[in-house]
Amino acid sequence: MANYPNVILGLMLLFHVSITSSAELKPFTTDGCSSFPDGTLAHKQLWLACCTAHDLAYWQGGTFKQREQADIDLKECVVKVGEQEIAVLMLAGVRVGGTPFLPTSFRWGYGWPYPKFYGELTAQERLQVESRLAELKTK
Repeated sequence: MANYPNVILGLMLLFHVSITSSAELKPFTTDGCSSFPDGTLAHKQLWLACCTAHDLAYWQGGTFKQREQADIDLKECVVKVGEQEIAVLMLAGVRVGGTPFLPTSFRWGYGWPYPKFYGELTAQERLQVESRLAELKTK
């Protein structure tokens, strides 16, 4: 029985290491504008580039402020293609649907295994992001 505290301590240490070690970032993927159209009937991909840039930010994840900025950037991008009303709808949708607290394929930080909540990326995580972004440039 004297070994139980050591076993428990060892298991706690193993658990701590497993949850604090950085997970692997999946390669970037995009689903366009998720459950929203990528453009109008006449211009089917009118704001698709806006959604792809937004997905890139969401894939990486980060702080709550970074998510807010990514959502604002999406809205501004869609406004620039001439769709003010659509931009407002999209902003409302991503603010509600993009939360990192649900295990969706389009959540904030979706490139990381769930759960990946708000927070500064570690140096190791930033290196993974940079490496994955470099891979995209070579494709």
